[in-house]
Amino acid sequence: MSARDPDRSIPPPEPDAPGGPGDDEYARGYSEGYGEGLREALKEILQNASRGHTAQELRFLVESRLARVGEDVERKRRSLLGPPRRPAWGPLLRAPRPAEPTILGAVAVVPMRPGETVLVRESRPGQAVGLLDQSAPAFARVFLISNRPPAAAAARGATVLSVGPASGDPTRPGLSPGEIAGRIREAAEGGPVLVYLDAFERLATEYSLETSLKFVQWTSEEAAAKRLAFLASVDPASLEPKDLGRLQRAFQSVR
Repeated sequence: MSARDPDRSIPPPEPDAPGGPGDDEYARGYSEGYGEGLREALKEILQNASRGHTAQELRFLVESRLARVGEDVERKRRSLLGPPRRPAWGPLLRAPRPAEPTILGAVAVVPMRPGETVLVRESRPGQAVGLLDQSAPAFARVFLISNRPPAAAAARGATVLSVGPASGDPTRPGLSPGEIAGRIREAAEGGPVLVYLDAFERLATEYSLETSLKFVQWTSEEAAAKRLAFLASVDPASLEPKDLGRLQRAFQSVR
């Protein structure tokens, strides 16, 4: 018989049986998504660990993140089900705008002045450090509330105020929020001071979230009196949305 003989034709494929190609494709897609979720979680833990967090701080960060897993899953589901956006042809037909100068991936930095308060939301200090470096020369004193202070600012003679444990453990030296506030108040009497904070998570872990928010509010009020400028860097993933909102309200500008 010829190759076109209907008796020798290939039969049509049958529906997938259990364990067939359809099930294999579903299992592969599910397992790949599961693996991607694990990779993202482990990367986030490594990023937080690289910032020098203690085991207690890491536990605080992980617990906060776990509490928002349901919201993240729902947000991802909606993004997958949402219709794709059509391209806007207008911008493509216009002449391209020249690129703006950038520093650390942000729009060119304008140095801070006394009376200003800025909160930078970032997974690790980067943009805030750039703003610190640009602003520090205009101030007589610079305080770094940090357990891993930026090297450039520390090298220029900035004062490092490490956060100490609430238990007063002599093996882990550092200052309480009240002691830090006293040092800032005393220095501000001699002229405007620039205060940089990237240890909010540490403050919240050692002294409670409420104490940390009160310290931030006090520092912002001192800035409002033109006694200082206040710059802070915080990882938004380390706080519940409502607590992040409370923190943001203490600042004039949030980036």
